[in-house]
Amino acid sequence: MRGPHNILRLIRTGATFERTGAMRLVLEAMDAPPSLRVAARVLGWPFKWLGYKGDPSLPPATRALTALGPAYIKFGQILSTRPDVVGEDMALQLRVLQDKLPPFSTAEAKKTVAQELGIEVDDVFSEFSEPVAAASIAQVHKARLADTGEEVAVKVLRPKIEQAFRKDIDAFYFAARMIETLAPTARRLRPMDVIAHFEGVVLGELDLRLETASAAEFAANTANDMGFSVPDVKWFLSSRRVMTLEWAEGIPSGEVAALKEAGHDCNAIGERILSMFLSHALRDGYFHADMHQGNLKVAPNGDLIALDFGIMGRIDEYTRRVYAEILFGFIRKDYKRIAEVHFEAGYVPADRDVDEFARALRAVGEPIFGMDASKISMGRLLSYLFEVTERFGMETRTELILLQRTMVVVEGVSRSLNPHINIWTTARPIVETYIAENVGPRALIRDMVHTARVISRFGPRLPQLAESLLIAKNNPAPEPAKPSLASRIGWMAAGGGLVGVGLILAQLI
Repeated sequence: MRGPHNILRLIRTGATFERTGAMRLVLEAMDAPPSLRVAARVLGWPFKWLGYKGDPSLPPATRALTALGPAYIKFGQILSTRPDVVGEDMALQLRVLQDKLPPFSTAEAKKTVAQELGIEVDDVFSEFSEPVAAASIAQVHKARLADTGEEVAVKVLRPKIEQAFRKDIDAFYFAARMIETLAPTARRLRPMDVIAHFEGVVLGELDLRLETASAAEFAANTANDMGFSVPDVKWFLSSRRVMTLEWAEGIPSGEVAALKEAGHDCNAIGERILSMFLSHALRDGYFHADMHQGNLKVAPNGDLIALDFGIMGRIDEYTRRVYAEILFGFIRKDYKRIAEVHFEAGYVPADRDVDEFARALRAVGEPIFGMDASKISMGRLLSYLFEVTERFGMETRTELILLQRTMVVVEGVSRSLNPHINIWTTARPIVETYIAENVGPRALIRDMVHTARVISRFGPRLPQLAESLLIAKNNPAPEPAKPSLASRIGWMAAGGGLVGVGLILAQLI
């Protein structure tokens, strides 16, 4: 599929970026090498007349992506979570990318629901509205269950959206390969990895069973959170192309005037949004990674209601502890401890100077803490922190970038409701509680118990494993012929993994 026929798609794409004025901005944001810029102009400028005009009221990049269609819109949304690839300014522009497209017919939606669920729509639903929201991948209808009278939201994938996305993803891979071929220096941008990441996210969103599972898991994790709720999943009315949830009645969190008119305390809601996000990220390691105003409603009783679970973030327990210690260190202005945490976690190479790193962190933290409380930004702090760690040789960690991006969005939502919110005052009790429960003697005992359980499962096999190691040591394999460079690189990677496993086993035993 990734053949020359994709050139036509790329020409149309380049022409649209040229016509909307987005080409130069995007290439500059990605710091593209000269050879790639020349190739892009060659593909785009002569065929500018073939490009889509788009909506002139939109910024150039969003104008181009919106004109090119659903796959490009989704690609732009996902790139907005990767400022390491497109830069902070472009990520900010893509973050407000419009995802509103003309809806498809209600008759087509009902046909999909009937085929997917094996039901007669009019028998199951006493009401089935026209689309209430239409996005790049799916649209939502408000319906009422015939047997109970309960109102539900029915999300239906666009017709043939899977085929359309696969064709565009195919073209994206072709473009990424061209970039790597024409501009080897651009490989630092990891174009193939970026497209692979995009493909994984999109294929997940094209199977609504996965989003339904995400909603159910998020609901289970947050069931005891006061003032926060997730709509109930209707599994019996959900499938690969249809998802049905409890209907969530409320005011979008971006409509501040309406919230005040309804008697809601916007200051308290702003603080709750921030504290809930931190609780989910630290306590559960599973957080809503797209918490913009459109995905948060305020119920009549004041509860926050989360919607749209297509993009979720996950952080492993060890990373959560590291992240919490870093935040706690900044709260206490203990820059030496922050530096030590980075070195202990292996985020910064061991050959760097920990005191110099601590000094650089102080240069990040002190100016921020000198600001007025209403201007202190945790998202800005994390952004500056990543700049410093990059200078000290820290490799990019995708899960932390997603966390940072979501933190910036959550801060924006919170400040729109409460302009004078003190981020650190709100965050401190959440972080301190997590530190008390997960860092220290209590956590050490819990970790030791967990380790003992893991070892116990391997107990009966330990003698056999030890004997196998001794046999291998006493009977080394003959030295193989000199491998190729590619093979040597592969074996080095595998060897590094085996060494890591060996060190873990040694610590356990």
